[in-house]
Amino acid sequence: MANDSLSAAADAPRQQAWGWLRLFHSGAVKPQDAERFKRWLADHPAHAAAFSEAKAQWAELGPASARLLRTHAEAAAFHARHQRRPVLARRAFLGAAMSAAAVAGVAVLHPPAGLWPAPAEWGADYRTATGEQLVVRLSNRIRVTLNTQTRIRRQTTDGTTTGIDLLAGEAAIDLPAGGRDGPPFGVVAGAGRSVSDAGRFEVRYLNAKVCVTCIEGAVRVEHAAGTRELRAHQQAVYDGTSLSGVALVGGAQLPAWRKGELVFTQTRLADVLEEINRYRPGRVMLVNAGARNRPVTGSFYIASLDLALAQLQHAFDLQARSLPGGVIVLS
Repeated sequence: MANDSLSAAADAPRQQAWGWLRLFHSGAVKPQDAERFKRWLADHPAHAAAFSEAKAQWAELGPASARLLRTHAEAAAFHARHQRRPVLARRAFLGAAMSAAAVAGVAVLHPPAGLWPAPAEWGADYRTATGEQLVVRLSNRIRVTLNTQTRIRRQTTDGTTTGIDLLAGEAAIDLPAGGRDGPPFGVVAGAGRSVSDAGRFEVRYLNAKVCVTCIEGAVRVEHAAGTRELRAHQQAVYDGTSLSGVALVGGAQLPAWRKGELVFTQTRLADVLEEINRYRPGRVMLVNAGARNRPVTGSFYIASLDLALAQLQHAFDLQARSLPGGVIVLS
């Protein structure tokens, strides 16, 4: 009995450390949680050691999981649609979480699991968590829909909304024709700006690359490398130094996330899983190198991504292993 008690006492910090990791990946972190985490670390040397051990075990699963702990943006739980998070509460949490991370030896510039925004994304007016979408009416005429893991900051001139800064993620802009009561609406993302008087277009800003897709109407893409005029079903891509030409996008290739679907056409399985990871709490990791480049064509409902994963597992004859924190390893 005494040995059992000693074993349970020794195992408690490990269980608590994994509990903190699961919390950090849940998206339900609150400002007071950072203070609790800091106190827990300082309470006993075994706590910091257990947390370091848990992180090391996670990292041993492979480069993808190590990258998750360093740079994965906003691994969070599903939140109610159209919920706006208070900016002040986020900022209040920022200071406490940064202190806790310093105690744990975590670099501020690489927040674990998106626990707080990277410095370039501080000050967002609206944001969404993993799996969340949010509709924001910036005026009677301007409607912006934020996709999962998206942050935007409002631009105003003399009290009039003139555009947004897309700090990360994906946003859809709806500007009905007629009733224009101000300057053209602009979306600044990365090294470029997309401007429209009327129409519907979407801007995706991920991994330092921006993709602008015109659904209807017209949108002008401005970049140091040039300007592109897009019409319906046209698309342009840019990064920090270059701007692509105008590409025609078929109806099946248009973004479908506003309809609750993910659509892929001859897309690498590794890229499909990376996209699913943007919508699903936790992380799906593919450790079968032979399957990474296998093409996937099909559509999946965002609300049923576990079913999508089961279909992919069956289609490519993969083995699945579930781990704490919503992690699934496919081999």
